[in-house]
Amino acid sequence: MLELARVNPAADPGATWPKQSAGGLALGLARTNEELEAIQRLRYNVFTKEMNAVFPDAVDGLDSDRYDPWCEHFLVTELDTGNVVGTYRLLTPANAVKAGGYYSETEFDISVLDALRPEMAEVGRSCIDPDYRNGSVIMLLWSGIAALVQQVGFRYVLGCASVSLRDDGVTAAEVWRVAKKGMAKAGPDLPIVTPRHRYPVERLNSELPARVPPLIKGYLKLGASICGEPAWDPDFNAADFPILLDIQAMDPRYRRHFGLG
Repeated sequence: MLELARVNPAADPGATWPKQSAGGLALGLARTNEELEAIQRLRYNVFTKEMNAVFPDAVDGLDSDRYDPWCEHFLVTELDTGNVVGTYRLLTPANAVKAGGYYSETEFDISVLDALRPEMAEVGRSCIDPDYRNGSVIMLLWSGIAALVQQVGFRYVLGCASVSLRDDGVTAAEVWRVAKKGMAKAGPDLPIVTPRHRYPVERLNSELPARVPPLIKGYLKLGASICGEPAWDPDFNAADFPILLDIQAMDPRYRRHFGLG
């Protein structure tokens, strides 16, 4: 692993740390096949247990796809054990060409974003061990992504945010209500992508109480926008919402926090 940063419990006293993480955490980039397999195993375990995701071609309990070889894989590990507890992957514009496109293009027609491609990286496959969803791991991962985006000079970040449909679309309905308000506020300047397999949002009329998932709420706080209707991902049993972040329009507080000026 190419180490990028470390944190320890003493430096984050407000968080609830699992006992096994007493030695702290390290953020880095995967540099070996063993590290990539540990990432893919974490993804498989979390996605299958929490979303009932189906991986028809999975081998040995690994979530692996054709984009993995072209991505930079961020990972957060326990310093004491070396266990991988969080991950994200990032696909650069140049490697997206080599991979045959962005992963998002399998779910959305993003031709409206063609002019942005030279400056647009894609992030995805966000995954955190349930014991580490206290804010520390996701902030580490985002700090790593921000550093790489700044170093290379990208302006835009694209991604898909999955919302599980295990609750019959109650949470997806709440996300769509929030998304529509945000899209209306953004006006015509926000490019709108089109799902290839549209999830029937007209059925999302549930008034049952629900909360926007923390990851999506975090994206919106950063200044990202949901830029279109959700796509249906049957393998993940999820409604996938397209997310677009313009680094120059990021909330100033987070720009400072991530060292983006």
